[in-house]
Amino acid sequence: MRKITLLAAALAATAFTTPAMAGSPDGRFQVKVLATGVLPDGGIDKVKSIDSGLAATLTGMGVTDVDARANDNVVPTLAVEYFFTKAVSVETICCFTQHHVGGAADLAGTRLVDHVLILPATVTAKYHLDTGTPIKPYVGAGPALFFVFDEKPGATAQALGVDKVKMSNSFGVALQAGVDIALGQSGYGVTLDAKKYFIKPTASFYADGAKVLETKHDLDPWVLSAGLS
Repeated sequence: MRKITLLAAALAATAFTTPAMAGSPDGRFQVKVLATGVLPDGGIDKVKSIDSGLAATLTGMGVTDVDARANDNVVPTLAVEYFFTKAVSVETICCFTQHHVGGAADLAGTRLVDHVLILPATVTAKYHLDTGTPIKPYVGAGPALFFVFDEKPGATAQALGVDKVKMSNSFGVALQAGVDIALGQSGYGVTLDAKKYFIKPTASFYADGAKVLETKHDLDPWVLSAGLS
């Protein structure tokens, strides 16, 4: 996974050093190199199942209100867009983002899941408004599939006997809005972009091969980007 992340960063760097590949002569393709802030929620939507022994342990610790929170991250992103017309396009993005999930409410200050590496495969259809100026706002929407890799139990989960955690790949939707600003006639521009995802993955915790806890989470990240097109 570290090699894949480095490859994504190398691709982004290459886009800066090879401007001839930043688009197509007929204007059909556009490539964007972006800095992206990933701001997930991660709250527990539902406790689907819990082992009676773990439930008794938590009750004995005075834990009655359980919740979770995923940390924010900033990552490089490469976006490729194809224009069917000047107003209608389709876009996909490439990035990896890594997070951990900590406890909230009565679990505040605890670590539940570490090293959650996510590939947010996303395709959006976009409509661009021609304002007659270099500033062109757009809106979009489309499907998203979050692939999750390499997750591990956090220190608190391990202290409770958990030796394995698995987060599900999850399907959802993304809503998008932003603006492209042309920099003269150079073919370059600046992009500001915001996406809101609606994703609900499931986390399963195991001890000695037995599932002791299963929770459903409102991951639902805001993904905010800015960069060069």
